[in-house]
Amino acid sequence: MSVRRKLRSLMLSTLVSKRTRRLQRSWSELRRRLLRRPHVVSVFLQLDDPYSYLLGHYLPGLAKSYDIDLRLYLSEAQSGGYRPEPEMLAEYAVVDCARLARELGIPFLDKGAAPPVEHRLAMMDAIAAAEGRSDFIDEFLQALVAYWRGDAEAASRRSGKDDEHIAAERVIAASNKAQSRLGHYNSATLHYGGEWYWGVDRLHYLLERLDDLGATSNETTDPLLTSLRQATQVSLPVAPPASARKLPPLELFHSFRSPYSYLALGRTFEIADAFGLELRLRPVLPMVMRGMQVPKHKLLYIVKDAAREARRLGIAFGKATDPVGPGVERCLAVFRYAESEKRGRDFLLNAGEAIWSRAVDVATDAGMREVTGRTGLFWPDVVEAMKSDEWRQPIEANRESMMASGSWGVPTIRMGDFVAWGQDRDWLLVRHIEELCDTGDGILI
Repeated sequence: MSVRRKLRSLMLSTLVSKRTRRLQRSWSELRRRLLRRPHVVSVFLQLDDPYSYLLGHYLPGLAKSYDIDLRLYLSEAQSGGYRPEPEMLAEYAVVDCARLARELGIPFLDKGAAPPVEHRLAMMDAIAAAEGRSDFIDEFLQALVAYWRGDAEAASRRSGKDDEHIAAERVIAASNKAQSRLGHYNSATLHYGGEWYWGVDRLHYLLERLDDLGATSNETTDPLLTSLRQATQVSLPVAPPASARKLPPLELFHSFRSPYSYLALGRTFEIADAFGLELRLRPVLPMVMRGMQVPKHKLLYIVKDAAREARRLGIAFGKATDPVGPGVERCLAVFRYAESEKRGRDFLLNAGEAIWSRAVDVATDAGMREVTGRTGLFWPDVVEAMKSDEWRQPIEANRESMMASGSWGVPTIRMGDFVAWGQDRDWLLVRHIEELCDTGDGILI
């Protein structure tokens, strides 16, 4: 491993370490107390972002349950490298949020088949006009409700009047500038004390932090916040239900450079085995090796968030080295050989652990030999596999198949017409399988 790669690995390990997080949190709290400032939670919401709507549903309860200064910003997610496939993301987000809303008990497009996009700009102007008023938060959240419940009549009433028309672009530009200064790029995000939390999926981390700080404002927890914490809890069957035998295979699209892909492996394997599903592993090239760039703010958030998720899941993570380039290509070539030996799962797990928790450089023979030795693969055959380019065509076919199903990023899980992006959608996958198996067969614990 080169000196430069070693330094990058050391910097990454330091950045995501528990000690660094503890020191940063301690300094943030000390500074807040010295300056006699309140607990400030900044929330960046976008009107036509369904994740912002779902998050907004919990903000009144957050403000009621905790002694915080809640500040809302009308914003928009940054484009370019931050959103590599914006059209696909927009379509997927509606599908994903519809599933989330159903499980969380939140009304979603229940008054119309689609949001009233014809009122979008006027509604944004009306929200911008309310900025600075005492009722700004209520106005903003009610506008989100009207838009994402598909209520065209209510959306029309909430549109800006001629005498209060302002260019929402000015307000959004100021909000985006503030967000960028704090170090983020996306909508449906919360910022508190130097850390970021995206959507309802990461809200529980903020709640835990505020609890640890003793920032609760009353003795009873808001029932909506309590239900959010409970909603994602699922149980796997102790034996595969007979009704699962006819289900389609479970496919996992994976990248060796994606920390989230690494985190998804163990749980996906558990789900497949618990329901007796055929599991098809379908690696793809990383986005950066497909011509997509990852901006600095996005990269930093990803590694910090992945470290946080790894701690929650009890998965070793943090001492990492970037396998991009030859390291990824060698892994893809060896995976094809490992699959022929029925050791594809083991190779993915061992390679992921080596890359993301032990900083093993799989671009070197020493590093790859360590990984394949743990996997039980014959080294001379591994060397021959790495000389071949036969992996390129099936790997490209995997990418094309993933994109055709409406997803562009990893990890993507697919089962028939069910497609979900992200390692944190495992509970939705289980809910979907349970619905397909809803015959009373099998024992759940």
